[in-house]
Amino acid sequence: MFSGFPYYCDEQRETLADASKKADMHLRNTREEKGRIGRDELHRGLKNRHVQMIAIGGTIGVGLFLGSATAIQKAGPGLVASYAIGGVIMFFIMRALGELLLYRPVSGSFASYAEEFIGPWAGFMTGWSYWFMWVVLGMAEITAVGVYVHYWLPQLPQWIPALITLGLLYFVNLISVKHFGEIEFWFALIKVLTIIGLIVIGFAIILFKAGALGQTAAFSNLWTHGGFFPFGLWGVILPLQMVMFSYEGLELIGVSAGETEDPQSVLPHAINSVVARMLVLYLGALLVIMSLVPWSQLNANTSPFVLVLAKIGIPGGAGLINFVVITAAASSCNSGLFSTGRMLFSLARSGQAPKAFGAVSRGNVPAAGVTASAALMLIGVALNYTIPERVFVYVTSISLVGSLWTWIIIVISHLGYRKAVAAGRLREGGFRMPGSPYSNWFVVTFLILVAMLLSLDEGTRVALYVAPLWFALLAVGYQVSRRAQLARG
Repeated sequence: MFSGFPYYCDEQRETLADASKKADMHLRNTREEKGRIGRDELHRGLKNRHVQMIAIGGTIGVGLFLGSATAIQKAGPGLVASYAIGGVIMFFIMRALGELLLYRPVSGSFASYAEEFIGPWAGFMTGWSYWFMWVVLGMAEITAVGVYVHYWLPQLPQWIPALITLGLLYFVNLISVKHFGEIEFWFALIKVLTIIGLIVIGFAIILFKAGALGQTAAFSNLWTHGGFFPFGLWGVILPLQMVMFSYEGLELIGVSAGETEDPQSVLPHAINSVVARMLVLYLGALLVIMSLVPWSQLNANTSPFVLVLAKIGIPGGAGLINFVVITAAASSCNSGLFSTGRMLFSLARSGQAPKAFGAVSRGNVPAAGVTASAALMLIGVALNYTIPERVFVYVTSISLVGSLWTWIIIVISHLGYRKAVAAGRLREGGFRMPGSPYSNWFVVTFLILVAMLLSLDEGTRVALYVAPLWFALLAVGYQVSRRAQLARG
């Protein structure tokens, strides 16, 4: 499938077409790299804290707060090992992405690197697949908001808060990227502080035997209820699909690169920090939860965060966590609107999407792309109305296919970049991916395994039905786009 991806020789590059298009792309990227912002360019207004929180905000969502309940039932305490393995894989993916970003920091980076180091078809399919992934995920997040509002207003039709949330987030994404980054920073901070608060309170209860759970809470709960791996090795492997879904969004650092101040210094620090912080938050929260309450007593249909806070007896704790889960869903959808608008912008600038998506507003925001993505996310309300019991499983598994494709393309593109460096055609940067090329192929093998795991459950299997249809549609779309470009000369 990836034959011929590493790089093109000079003669092949000349025969590939559109020299004028390549020159135009190079000129545009040079302008972005130097930060000279015109009326038709994106604006570099994101700082290091914005970049990290956009990635964290897009990652910490209902996958952790709700999805972990089902995963715990499948793995027990062994789920901690699953998250650790997933974190290692994400570290390699992010380091591969980081090396590419420092070579050329542009918005919509995955599609751009795929086109350069694999081929135009890969850029087209990656850009549109990543866009599709976030649109589908956004549908899940806004309907989740509607469900959670029922805690306070049970008679309110859930499409109303879903619609209001989408409208507000749409407005946020139409203002300048600096304001967006600031809003997303505080959105993500709420989630981070909640998880840290749970970890600190949990450790205090365990160490000082305080509160209602003090007498039974202990780290020994991790191994005295069937062992640390109650389901053996299979228990570690089976939840990997939900684990990797929980890591969706870390690659948003690549989407935000084209709007980052001083990317050469900001991006390496952001990439190294964000994976480490996610591991501390995820592993710390899971270890504390299963130490406070034995994993066998957790309900697959209830958020473990809600259940533990209820047992701790914090006044208003359930309402607090409900509010946090709402902000988690809204934050993730917010990041989705941000990324889909930028991806359509990148595709349009390379001639692979309608030209209208390549324009920016007065605030240097790709408003047309954001608007189109928000409009399609409204389908989520209808899905929640027609199949409310299955919609979460369906959309999360479908979105995971898009992420798996994107992550594979990132590490394959990185291989192409390294070969171009070895051939002396590109300069070598100082931010190397460890273990390449062996780590690249290890990551690809792992991600293919995760895709195969989707076939084991009836709910997640739907993603494997949708994926061939989606890529067949993209293949037709690519041919149409290619012919249109050739016709324009």
